[in-house]
Amino acid sequence: MRYWLVMPAAGIGRRFGGERPKQYAPLRGRTVIEWALAPFLADPRRAGAVVALAADDPFWAAIAPPQVLGARGGAERSHSVRNALAALAPRAAAADWVLVHDAARPCLPGEDLERLLARLADHPVGGLLATPAADTLKRAGADGCVVETVDRSGLWRALTPQMFRYGLLCAALDAAHAAGRLPTDEAQAVEWLGERPALINASAANLKITSAADLTLAAALLEAAG
Repeated sequence: MRYWLVMPAAGIGRRFGGERPKQYAPLRGRTVIEWALAPFLADPRRAGAVVALAADDPFWAAIAPPQVLGARGGAERSHSVRNALAALAPRAAAADWVLVHDAARPCLPGEDLERLLARLADHPVGGLLATPAADTLKRAGADGCVVETVDRSGLWRALTPQMFRYGLLCAALDAAHAAGRLPTDEAQAVEWLGERPALINASAANLKITSAADLTLAAALLEAAG
């Protein structure tokens, strides 16, 4: 087992606010993105890593690990991921695994990464970490009022990493972009090819930073994890 890591980090995080994008927010002596990278940089199965960055990113150079390549970010997440995959083209084979992980997910439990790699090692398509929907779900109308309560049975929250073969993921994103479609995650692009990615049950501790309050929770989770 070996894999390549791709991390889209070109977003500016409008909902987060502050003077810098959320991936560069300070968190227990590091930035959020440094925590997000850490489990992979410590893993000998990682063949290489690419981070897709905004063209005018002034923060990355100060923290960039020497073993991580940089790629130009795109207008949307899927463009950033595709650019990072292109940067791997001289080194990655079509059958190689690629893990795509959010730069704003600093609390990936090690056991979840192990479960993902073990469960998908021989899978024909690939898959993603996810958690079953636990809350009652409401569909809102244009006026902000409830239209209906959605049956949550069979619904999952998609997390990252998401894990697919290099060739398949490139083909999926190329097909989506050629059709003028923008997938919100890598699994959706693969689904549009008619494939069925596997859902790997994961911990809700793998939270995504979207607000300043999430940093407090992430700090507590990292402290508890030691």
